[in-house]
Amino acid sequence: MPTAPIDRLRSDLTDAGFTVQQLDGLWPDAAADALRRGHPSSARRALGRLERSPRTTLAALFLLGDPVPAADAAAALPALGIDGAVELGLLRVADGSAAAALDLQPYAFRDRHGEGHWWLLSDLGERMRGGEPLPEDHVLGIGGATLTLSGLIPPARPDGGRFAAALDLGTGCGIQALHAARHADRVVATDISHRALRLAELNARLNGVVTIEFRHGDLLDPVAGERFDLVVSNPPFVITPRVDGVPAYEYRDGGRVGDALVEEVVRGIAGVLAPGGVAQLLGNWEHRWGADGLDRAAGWAREAGLGHWIVERERQDPALYAETWIRDGGTRPGTPAFASLLDAWLDDFEARGVLGVGFGYMLLTADPGLARSERLTGALGDTPAGLGEHLHARLAARAAIVGLDDAALLRIRFARAVDVTEERHYWPGEPDPTVLLLRQGGGFARTIEAGTGLAALVGASDGELALGQLTAAIAALLEADPAALAAELAEQVRELVTAGLLDPLVEIAAGEPA
Repeated sequence: MPTAPIDRLRSDLTDAGFTVQQLDGLWPDAAADALRRGHPSSARRALGRLERSPRTTLAALFLLGDPVPAADAAAALPALGIDGAVELGLLRVADGSAAAALDLQPYAFRDRHGEGHWWLLSDLGERMRGGEPLPEDHVLGIGGATLTLSGLIPPARPDGGRFAAALDLGTGCGIQALHAARHADRVVATDISHRALRLAELNARLNGVVTIEFRHGDLLDPVAGERFDLVVSNPPFVITPRVDGVPAYEYRDGGRVGDALVEEVVRGIAGVLAPGGVAQLLGNWEHRWGADGLDRAAGWAREAGLGHWIVERERQDPALYAETWIRDGGTRPGTPAFASLLDAWLDDFEARGVLGVGFGYMLLTADPGLARSERLTGALGDTPAGLGEHLHARLAARAAIVGLDDAALLRIRFARAVDVTEERHYWPGEPDPTVLLLRQGGGFARTIEAGTGLAALVGASDGELALGQLTAAIAALLEADPAALAAELAEQVRELVTAGLLDPLVEIAAGEPA
């Protein structure tokens, strides 16, 4: 791969200030928000009132999808040049006008290493293609699923150390491999699409990341026999009818029937995950007659000998699911093509007795003792560095207490998480609350209904006294049996530790009374 053109492009983008922060300054916040939703009109009006500059030219080309005079494009890319941009596949030039041939997006993020920004090349989306359906080898850029998975990537090994080797399975444009490289010494990125691998390599070079190796092949075939302590994947999990006339997009359709691809990936990860390793995936699973989809997904992990924490974030009925992905491919509702595709999808679902499709997160570990699946469909909490930080902290906290019996647990001191608040509800005129709620501000923004004893325990958990001391004091206040209350609260504490409302102070104060 020639590197000089991409290095010159990086220089031009840097000099032009083609970053999220500086581009947002070109237009009002409302216009920036509309542009992120795919509506460029307000931003285009604001840009038209500004003096032409390299930054505004690049914004017009790659954010608005507007052609510009070739002379303006040449001025915006002085190091790369028009000929270099055409050779790279970045621009199309005809009749003195230049237009984007690839999508080029600035991208800003924050993780435990701080704030950062990259540029991401991908194929033009539907809006910039004038509403034409996407080609089957389309390489997707930054989307909602992209941002979801990047925020879920764990920042360190469960023991807190840096990952030695990471795998990005189905890398697409390479964004997850770039994120993984922030936390791992080396990364292997695989994809079945030659075009995706080319763009991913360009993106790594464009952003100065040299620790990623790119390999072509289907799913885990390119890494057979190797082990990784981090695996991340946004696999091509979309459930698509395997019949003639239904396009199969490389970036989203894995070529299997139903949710078999996700099952295959989950089972296969057991063969590449190193001891102590962790995998974070996105996926779909079918809810069928007599078979809950979340239970089926958990079964794949369990039967593969993997620990699992699976969260279903959404469930769609078959028609809505089909409509979503038909539109995603660029086929417009109300057309004969849309109706034909919808019939194919619904026939496929009906043949397998599918009642709905779940979407969510799959955290897999080499520790088969982790077994948790749940439906959390509400808004997420405020976790600036990403949900991966929250999950990493929860796994570490769980590991600190998972092997302890109640007697040992009662000797540990616990601290209430800083984002926990309490909410009380009263009947008018009554002195005692009828409902006590513990609310989590970050993570999954859980709301837990608590009894008086648990609410008192969480309120008093400031790390000063052991759990046994607190339960004894609360039993005295409530005139409850101390042993029975201690057993009840110990079980609830285990759940609050995994959920993130309590943190164990890992040293066990063996001399303190239980």
